[in-house]
Amino acid sequence: MMSDDAAGSATAETGLKGAASDVASFEEDRKGIVRTIQGILHEYPTLIPLIVLVVGTVIFAIAAPGKFLSPLNLSVVLQQVTIVAILGMAQTLVILTAGIDLSVGLIMILCSVVMGRTAVAYGIPVWIAFPLGLLAGLACGFLNGLLVTALRLPPFIVTLGTWSIFGALNTFYSNSETIRSQDMEAAAPFLLWLGKLFKLYDIGVFFGLDLPWLRGWVVTYGSVLMIVLAIVLSYILGRTAFGRHVYATGDDPDAARLSGINTNRVLLAVYALAGLICAIAAWVLIGRIGGVSPQAGQTANLDSITAVVIGGTSLFGGRGSIIGTLFGALIVGVFRNGLALSGLALLWQDFAVGVLIIVAVTIDQWIRKISA
Repeated sequence: MMSDDAAGSATAETGLKGAASDVASFEEDRKGIVRTIQGILHEYPTLIPLIVLVVGTVIFAIAAPGKFLSPLNLSVVLQQVTIVAILGMAQTLVILTAGIDLSVGLIMILCSVVMGRTAVAYGIPVWIAFPLGLLAGLACGFLNGLLVTALRLPPFIVTLGTWSIFGALNTFYSNSETIRSQDMEAAAPFLLWLGKLFKLYDIGVFFGLDLPWLRGWVVTYGSVLMIVLAIVLSYILGRTAFGRHVYATGDDPDAARLSGINTNRVLLAVYALAGLICAIAAWVLIGRIGGVSPQAGQTANLDSITAVVIGGTSLFGGRGSIIGTLFGALIVGVFRNGLALSGLALLWQDFAVGVLIIVAVTIDQWIRKISA
């Protein structure tokens, strides 16, 4: 007589006779072309602003032949976007953490006033006045970060409040007085140095090279600093632990904390670094306008956000790059310059920039669906 186990096994074997013996297989999920493009753009967010920049350059080269692509005109575009690009880099760091800083423009103006007025009006040596300006920017940024982390308030509200505070301090310290270029040249010529021009062709001659395609290119030292700063910040974000922590904090702060990241410390460092970058922009601003004005750069806050958004950095944090912001600033400069050379009025230049912002945010929302 068979045991219960043996009987069960025999019954099971009988039931399996004639069953299919093919190995289970699953049809490969083939992505459509739209989904593939969406994935590529999600992985390389800088690709979109680069394409827009190239397309815009081609369009305006055709619309304004012989003018737009002239070395002198492109040099002017580069000079015009330098300050916005540097402020945009500061804004990028903050937006990567899913925040926003509405005070970057006022920090820049305040730091320029501290540098210029301390050196000229009070006669303090520039080797003291200049670091004081940098320290002022660092302190303003640190204050923003401290309020965001300690009070747990939305960055929008915090920086809206400090925007008014820094504006009041700017008016108080400057007495609403402008410092002229002649006075700056006499007391603190170092502060004007980033506004000085040099010819790229002369660099080739210095090294014994004849590069005729560099003729006509005139660049400021401020533009060179912008490029160097972009390279340094890109390295920090892409190659260091701090950079990875910035992205992680912006993408999912709760997950970042659970993985051992001190998100409050990251936010403090980001806002402080952003303030320091604004102080560097202040130095560039002094050289750009040839003096100090408490009214300079009034639209810098919105311009910096525009460069960041058009450059492909997500307003929801966790995705974007410094190089993308540089492209974004160049896109705005190229479109404004190209439309002006094409004979369109200023209002249509603003219209075009507004369209670019809406399109950029729409594309960002579409790309984010890939991670949903």
